[in-house]
Amino acid sequence: MSKTSILHNSFKVLLIIFLIILFEGCSRDQVQSSEPDDVPDYEGKIVALGDSLTAGLNVIPSEAYPALLEKKLLGKGYMFEVINAGISGETSSGALSRIKWILTQEPDMVILETGANDGLRGIDPELTKKNIDSIIQILKQNNVIVVLAGMNMVLNLGEIFTSAFAKIYPDVAGTHGIILIPFFLDGVAGEPVLNQGDGIHPNASGYTIVTETVYPYVIRGIESIRNNIEKEVD
Repeated sequence: MSKTSILHNSFKVLLIIFLIILFEGCSRDQVQSSEPDDVPDYEGKIVALGDSLTAGLNVIPSEAYPALLEKKLLGKGYMFEVINAGISGETSSGALSRIKWILTQEPDMVILETGANDGLRGIDPELTKKNIDSIIQILKQNNVIVVLAGMNMVLNLGEIFTSAFAKIYPDVAGTHGIILIPFFLDGVAGEPVLNQGDGIHPNASGYTIVTETVYPYVIRGIESIRNNIEKEVD
């Protein structure tokens, strides 16, 4: 084989190698560019544990309060992810049965909204209180900050029942020294324009108000999380 042929073949080999390297480099760039570049650098995780009021029954996910809360937090510079762990129809017993799964999400904070379905079904308030107490104990044992959403019950269930039900939340919050939202549906309950046709579940506008109600209590929880981290560092 002549020197010219050898040089020609060598050039073709080098050209092929160059094209392979160039192709692989472009492929990697395409893969990297396809990855989302707008995922926030979260500093913590909040799990919203609850029933249909948390799940956002009949509204799109982005209109339910957990999504609105995360959007507001990020907009204010609080880099916390908010996971919607609401299940429609769930009672406090159901929430208690899910608490181990909730812990697998490794939350820094749990917003606990439960008990409304207990009340609507006429479940003994003492059982509801016991379940909520157990949930909080488990979360605290795992160093999770708890924000408890207080609930009220419709008056047609009788004064004795509604009074006993309303006392559940401040009593449990006081016992455990946790953050209490006095009434989760403050400003929304009983307002037709802010609720769906059933008069119970907030619509998109109602959830905007719920988010504003919940927000300052969540900020208190975030401050507690940050204080705990500072203590660990010290």
